[in-house]
Amino acid sequence: MPPEDPAERPGPDVGASRVAGTSAVPGPTANDRADPAELYAALDLGTNSCRMLIAQPKGSQLHVVDSFSKSVQLGNGLEASGRLSRSSMARTIGALKICRRKLETHDVRRMRLVATEACRRAINSAEFIGLVERETQLPLEIIQPEEEARLAVVSCAPLVSTKTEQLLVVDIGGGSTELVWIDLTRVPRHDRSRAIMRLHAGFQGASDDPFPRAKVVDWISIPLGVATLKDQFRDVTDDAARFALMSWHFEECLAEFSPYADAEGLVDPGFQIIGTSGTVTTVAATHLNLRRYDRNKVDGLRMTTEQIDRVIRGYLAMGPDGRRNDPRIGRDRHSLIMSGAAILQALLRVWPTDRLSVADRGLREGLLYAQMSADGVLDDGPY
Repeated sequence: MPPEDPAERPGPDVGASRVAGTSAVPGPTANDRADPAELYAALDLGTNSCRMLIAQPKGSQLHVVDSFSKSVQLGNGLEASGRLSRSSMARTIGALKICRRKLETHDVRRMRLVATEACRRAINSAEFIGLVERETQLPLEIIQPEEEARLAVVSCAPLVSTKTEQLLVVDIGGGSTELVWIDLTRVPRHDRSRAIMRLHAGFQGASDDPFPRAKVVDWISIPLGVATLKDQFRDVTDDAARFALMSWHFEECLAEFSPYADAEGLVDPGFQIIGTSGTVTTVAATHLNLRRYDRNKVDGLRMTTEQIDRVIRGYLAMGPDGRRNDPRIGRDRHSLIMSGAAILQALLRVWPTDRLSVADRGLREGLLYAQMSADGVLDDGPY
């Protein structure tokens, strides 16, 4: 099943979805010059969660000043109705009001606040964007799948090994999953991480770009994530059968991704998969037996496929009640972990690499890096 073309979906005029008009959260003017000490914000409103980071440039990296994360289940019921429900919108507005207060407290003026798959698909997303404008005055915009995939890739740049020649970045979201395959063979080893960072300007790159370019072989956005895949198989009552059906169905959706046909024989030391999502970090936390989540132990961890498979088999053995009460999974994640694990298992079945790099980073970090590098406030200047 090929991914749905967003242009063919019913829904709002996405190009007009950036909120216009005045906002009580001030933004930079056309004459403003970026100050390296200034704070930046990035908000990712997905199908399941509302997450925001406020950060400051620090050398070639970023220093997080404040953060927010809440499960709002914006896409709850979307698969069946095609609409965002009033209760889901109300929960989300409540979370966005908290974000607005944080932005005002820190006097943040440079920000990007984006919505993804749930708002791309919902036929009433224009109504929701208008409600956000009236209730919070936040400049929320709906981004297209290519930009979502590009920003997820950018966020993972620091985790790219200098030995990597073929890179697959996988972002498992609530409503969609993005995969990007990148060829780095023409990029000098010392510049491979920077070459990934420069993709924030576009997958094709500028024709006059003087730097060695990472080549994007192919990318795909599959309109199935942990929430939407779970919803499609909610009628299957047997836990193990539901997991198997979800995994094989997701693999069928990879048929239009060109590296899928060439997967056999690609496993070598120069191939790296980076997974960025709550699913991947939860699997890592379970593997490390973390009763209290620790980002410093999870981000950048390399797990073998045997370790991942052991964790997933453990989830199946627990059953729904065991997963609900496992502190390593968490109350917000237990109902979605098996659909995410099904996606992860399908990917490792197709590309049987022996390792996966875990990234506790994603769209928010990509938004921050892109803003900061465009403003030239990172030590290495614009990428």
